[in-house]
Amino acid sequence: MMNEWFSDFQSAIYQPLRTWAEQSTGNWNILIGLGFSLVMGSVILTFTFYKMIGTEDERTSYILLKCSSFILLTIVLCDTLFPKDYMWTIFFLFKYGLAFLVGAMSMAIQYRRDMA
Repeated sequence: MMNEWFSDFQSAIYQPLRTWAEQSTGNWNILIGLGFSLVMGSVILTFTFYKMIGTEDERTSYILLKCSSFILLTIVLCDTLFPKDYMWTIFFLFKYGLAFLVGAMSMAIQYRRDMA
């Protein structure tokens, strides 16, 4: 029962995206470009905040562990929400782009709380 509801929910959400992406190669390339730019921007942002935090000590290891837990939680959540039968490479890009973005945001929030 729950599995049917979940699969119906996924098809209702992702089916319009799938039909739009399969209409032309331009739409497919736009989706891949957005995913790639999300991943690159998120990685750069995460690396920037990592360097801004500084050398590892008691304060920074807490921030990094909290960031890692948010990244893991985002990956698990995206694994449950994104479909695995179609367009899995694009959703793979979005999954890790969102995970690094959430990690960077958590690092920025923790850094601001600790330094303010």
